[in-house]
Amino acid sequence: MTYKHAIISNMTQIRTRFAPSPTGYIHVGSLRAALFPWLLARQNNGKFILRIEDTDRSRFVEGAEEKIYETLSWLGIDWDEGPIANGKEKGKFGPYHQTERREIYLEWAKKLIDKDLAYADPYTPEQVQAFRDEAKAKKEAFLYRNYRPKNPPKWDGTQPLRFKVPEIKRYTWQDPIMGELSAGPEALDDFILIKSDGLPTYNFAHIVDDFEMEITHVIRGAEYIASTPRYLSLYDALEIKPPVLACSPHIMAPSGNKKLGKRDGAKSADEYRKEGILPEAMMSFLASLGWNDGTEQEIFTKEELIKKFKLDRVQKSGARFDEKRLIWMNGQFIRNLNLDNLYERCQLFWGKEANSADVIYKKQVLALAQDRLKTLQDLPALTNYFFSEPKINLDLILNNKQLKKLTSEEQKKLLQISCDELNKINDWTSENIQNCLNTLLEITNQKPGILFSLIRIATTWAQFSPQLNDTLALLGKDKSLDRLNLAIKNIA
Repeated sequence: MTYKHAIISNMTQIRTRFAPSPTGYIHVGSLRAALFPWLLARQNNGKFILRIEDTDRSRFVEGAEEKIYETLSWLGIDWDEGPIANGKEKGKFGPYHQTERREIYLEWAKKLIDKDLAYADPYTPEQVQAFRDEAKAKKEAFLYRNYRPKNPPKWDGTQPLRFKVPEIKRYTWQDPIMGELSAGPEALDDFILIKSDGLPTYNFAHIVDDFEMEITHVIRGAEYIASTPRYLSLYDALEIKPPVLACSPHIMAPSGNKKLGKRDGAKSADEYRKEGILPEAMMSFLASLGWNDGTEQEIFTKEELIKKFKLDRVQKSGARFDEKRLIWMNGQFIRNLNLDNLYERCQLFWGKEANSADVIYKKQVLALAQDRLKTLQDLPALTNYFFSEPKINLDLILNNKQLKKLTSEEQKKLLQISCDELNKINDWTSENIQNCLNTLLEITNQKPGILFSLIRIATTWAQFSPQLNDTLALLGKDKSLDRLNLAIKNIA
């Protein structure tokens, strides 16, 4: 039997979901898993549901659920139904925590028991291990259904409840991303529906929840392809129609040969937030991991993504994670922000030296630094010398390929000439400073890369700075000349 799903139409409201587990802080893979169904729902004027799959109590992390809400909100992913802060929920299909839906799962489990499609598992771990060893000795794959008890005890809730696969057959289904997929009998087994602690497994709970919540489209990782025949067999047993089942490609490590993991430099979304990655940059970056619109466009606004996102434009192969590309994208979004907007976003990123400065001056500094910012975290290194006297670091001169060709006496002479000429400026403006710098090039017969680099380092003692004339103008005449004179004294 081939499972084919209805094409998206205006006749049926699209309902998608994101169902994270509060077992740790949310990472980039989880964020993309939320982004794709959210985009699909928003594009089609549908509903996006947040559901918390909290049945794995052994891995529960305190505060993780709240961090899920916070991270999704930061990224700009809102939800129409699901839990909100302080234990409250919105939507008519709740509860939206699986641990609060036990009675619902029990009702569905009883349907399977009544149809003789579920049974109490009587085996001890030692017995199961013996079955595994037996299968291994026969050089066969271990399948629980081959050791199904002939007369299982009545299920009383203290034993695991297992699904009794009704029919061993090949399943074929249509995935809107991966195309036609198929798996044979080897993919089917008697998996656990409800654990001995009374809580359901993911294999059971998500099928019940998706049906009860009227989910029309499920988008999840490619790792679920292997399990899909099990889900389809359970859909058959429950006599319910599956939603559209789509599997997105893995996010691959930078090497491209394995799935992205912590050992590959993967960070939590919160880490990127604290580093000054903008949410709109993160959204555009995540969308590009496995999706494109068929053009050369690389950067998308939220509105553009909602308009252009299509499941059939999601690629089948894994998308390589490239943090450098994320940082580049972030720099592009920073450049496109108006100054007031950028200033508001920078409040937590200024260096302590800027605390006492007034708003007007800080905005002037920010305007100069904006084009060089890659992340908001870069702000102190690019601006601190505007607010306090920088520490002299002669290595910046000694390690400069251009400047180390000059002797210390030549460096001091160039700085002295520069100081004398700049001192002649009466009206200290960017334009007048630039004219003076151009004159200095003629007087010294030096290249801009040498002369301007030397002046820049001597007045900022920083790796990078905005355009020299603008930097000097904002520093002011007295401070600029004082720093030049101090540099002259310290160059050996």
